[in-house]
Amino acid sequence: MYDRFPQRITPLSKTRKREYLCTVIKYLTERRCFAMNTLRDFNSFTSSLPEQGSLMPVLFMGHGSPMNGIETNEFTQNWRQLAQTIPTPSAVLVISAHWLSKGTRVTAMDFPKTIHDFGGFPPELFAVQYPAPGSPQLAQETARIIQSIHVEEDHDWGLDHGAWSVVKQMYPAANIPVLQLSIDYTQPPQYHYELARELTALRRKGVLIMGSGNMVHNLRMVAWEMMEGGGYDWALEMNERFKDCIQRGDHASLIHYELLGSDARLAIPTPEHYLPLLYTLGLQQPGEAVNLFNDKAIGGSLTMTSVKIG
Repeated sequence: MYDRFPQRITPLSKTRKREYLCTVIKYLTERRCFAMNTLRDFNSFTSSLPEQGSLMPVLFMGHGSPMNGIETNEFTQNWRQLAQTIPTPSAVLVISAHWLSKGTRVTAMDFPKTIHDFGGFPPELFAVQYPAPGSPQLAQETARIIQSIHVEEDHDWGLDHGAWSVVKQMYPAANIPVLQLSIDYTQPPQYHYELARELTALRRKGVLIMGSGNMVHNLRMVAWEMMEGGGYDWALEMNERFKDCIQRGDHASLIHYELLGSDARLAIPTPEHYLPLLYTLGLQQPGEAVNLFNDKAIGGSLTMTSVKIG
């Protein structure tokens, strides 16, 4: 709008001097107004979500089978009940085990697609659509508040089953914006725990942040005849140790889970389903209450144990 300073007017008389001063004052005033308007627009954008009087709870959801997206069972009933007991969120931000990337990304489209990232399930599961809106504005806000790294805005991903299978049961009307934050697979557990702490401001704005995975997750050792319930001794033992650490606030042991022995390596042969838990724990504030639910092993080598903080 203003690309140069007004040309100097040679002051030949008092009148010309007055005109010159008026021109300069007008120029500086308009420049100031332009700058102030720009600043106001920026502040309005970054404060677009209202501050809440208290922190929104944060969740870790054991999501289990994609079929939980369409079935009514003990796990999905608890998800629905949970949604009734917490404040209605302004948006949901999911860190799902099923979106791994190099670098960290956040979905930034108006309408994220429903991703059917699985195989071998009945046609009715592939027919599911969860048409929740996205929020490009919240994506920008999320990228802005994470100061330690650059967060890329993503327009290609959508909602994978780690997100929609749970959120669909909690908010079936699909009228709450849902975003996903990817997991940078090149980074160690400590990185993810610390990154989560930078998201605390979103809890103050009513955003429900949800890690979605499974604490114990070893698909290669699944006993399909035990899918109704039951776990191997090592799976049950590690689940109890994880729960004990969570309840005592011993996050260091959970971050360095590989030091918990060979059973931990069986429980977490690959980290993608475990890392969402660290995002949830990283968001815990001093003195916040911790509640466990859906505390059950299935298939021998999977646990559905879930966490609510706050």
